[in-house]
Amino acid sequence: MIIVVVEHEGGAAGAASLEALTFARGLGGEPLHGVAFGEGASAALTAAGAFGVRTGTSVSLEGGYAPAAWAQVVADLAGAVEASAVVAAGTDRGHELLAHLAAKTSSPFVASCVTAARSDDGWLVTRQRWGGSLLEDAAVRAPFAVLGVALHAVAPEPTGDAEAVAIDMSAPAPGDADLRVRATRVAAAADAAASLADARLVVGGGRGVGSAEGFVSLDALAAALGGVVGVSRAVTSAGWRPHAQQVGQTGERIAPDLYIACGISGASQHMVGCRGAKKLLAINSDPDAPILAKADYGVIGDLHQVVPAITAEVARRNV
Repeated sequence: MIIVVVEHEGGAAGAASLEALTFARGLGGEPLHGVAFGEGASAALTAAGAFGVRTGTSVSLEGGYAPAAWAQVVADLAGAVEASAVVAAGTDRGHELLAHLAAKTSSPFVASCVTAARSDDGWLVTRQRWGGSLLEDAAVRAPFAVLGVALHAVAPEPTGDAEAVAIDMSAPAPGDADLRVRATRVAAAADAAASLADARLVVGGGRGVGSAEGFVSLDALAAALGGVVGVSRAVTSAGWRPHAQQVGQTGERIAPDLYIACGISGASQHMVGCRGAKKLLAINSDPDAPILAKADYGVIGDLHQVVPAITAEVARRNV
């Protein structure tokens, strides 16, 4: 049995969790047991049936997200069903929960996995290292493993055979000690719809934008194309934009259909964050900018002239 933690928003399973379910389905064909927390958990598990989940546990705990408590619930479930592994997406919440779980069960925690398979004495895994710039093969010599799935490394694929999921509502209760740290309130972002992780088009801005005011044209282009704005670390360090919009190794990992990088040099830390983009258009006044060597399309010119021209052309075509 493989346990998969299904993160969701109001009952809609997150894209990263669908990737994790697809990953787990390839672990030797063992049956998948989903576990989801909070309001809408049952709906999320029902939807997970299309990705191979046949049984699930819906957990309702007062007080919102509590990492130690959630991990204790998963640990108890893993023992009850004799699970060989627990899998979760490599999100911030997924990593935190899995770290607590590994500590509670004295089990190895392997993050950023792209493949895994059973071996005679444990697991053979391939995982991303150095922000995805290289792959590492490792042997995990333990009968039970805690596996985090690298974001955007596995394409979510439904089975095509969505069977009904048998959902258990009676999850084991954690102790009071595990409930001491919990999220009591979640503050929505200024634009809750503007999710970098899920955006199909991202307009990125770097140091070359020049100032906070310089992002007006990038905002306009993103709006015209139905996308969102992302930034480099240099931009957040300068205080021009919030960290929530940062793309990179210490920011968000994105996988849009198109990433338009404006005034971004292409440092390795930033490229880690956008390597999942299907197409990359770079706009830069420096013909020797490293990002141009990695771009599918390049425009060498002043972004403050090029970006408004693109926006105007999009508006003309949409008339």
